[in-house]
Amino acid sequence: MNNITLDTIEALNRKFELAGAHDILTYFLQNYKGKIAFASSMGAEDQVITEMIAKLDREAKIFTLDTGRMFPETYDLIERTNARYKINIQIYFPEKEKVEKMVNSKGINLFYESIENRKLCCHIRKIEPLKRALQDLEVWISGLRRSQSITRKDVKVVEWDENNGLIKLNPLIEWTEARVWDYIEQNNIPYNKLHDQGFPSIGCQPCTRAIEPDEDIRAGRWWWELPEGKECGLHVKEG
Repeated sequence: MNNITLDTIEALNRKFELAGAHDILTYFLQNYKGKIAFASSMGAEDQVITEMIAKLDREAKIFTLDTGRMFPETYDLIERTNARYKINIQIYFPEKEKVEKMVNSKGINLFYESIENRKLCCHIRKIEPLKRALQDLEVWISGLRRSQSITRKDVKVVEWDENNGLIKLNPLIEWTEARVWDYIEQNNIPYNKLHDQGFPSIGCQPCTRAIEPDEDIRAGRWWWELPEGKECGLHVKEG
C-alpha cells in the first residue's frame, strides 16, 4: 500500500462521510496536485465531475480511453467538452499490436462468443491503457455511483485500488441518476446525445444498446451477460 494504510483510507472516509462532491474534489486536488487524475468515460456523471474539476483546477489531468470501438457521439462530446471548459482531455489508446493479434486470431466481434473473449477484449482495449494512464499517480478519480449496478453497491468514497496501487476516489458515489441530471441541467453541461435516445450507460458501440423503459440503467451494457458480472474490469477488485 506504499505509505497508505487501511486506517488512512478509513479515516478519509470518516472525514468525507457528510461532505459534498465539490469539497471532496477540492481537498484531493489541492493535497495531491500533480499526482491525481480523473478517468472519464464521458458519461453523464463524468461530465458533472469534469465541470467541477474545470472550475477548481483547469490544469488537473483528465483523460479518457479510446478503445477504437466508440460511438461517433462520444468523440463529438470530447470535442465539445474541451471547447466548453478550455481543457484538453488526454486520450489513451490500446497497443495496436495486441489489438491486431486478438482480432486476427479470435475475430472482429469476439466478445459475443464468450465471457472469456469479452474480458480479453476489455483487458486489451481498456485495462492496459488505464494502467499506463495511472502511472506515477497517487489518486485516480472515477464517476462510480452505487445505484448504477449491483456490482457497485459496496463502493465507498475513498478506496485503495490494489490492482493499480493507488487511492481511488468516487466523489459521486451517493448521487442518484436524478441528481446527476438535475446538476447537468442547472449548469448547462454538455452530454452525450445518445442519452436522449435511451442510452443511460454508454461504452463501446458493439457492446451497448438502448434500454426499454422498465429495464435497469446498465441493462444495455453487455446485455447478453448476467448482471452480476457486468464489469469490464476497470472497477473490479482482484480476488
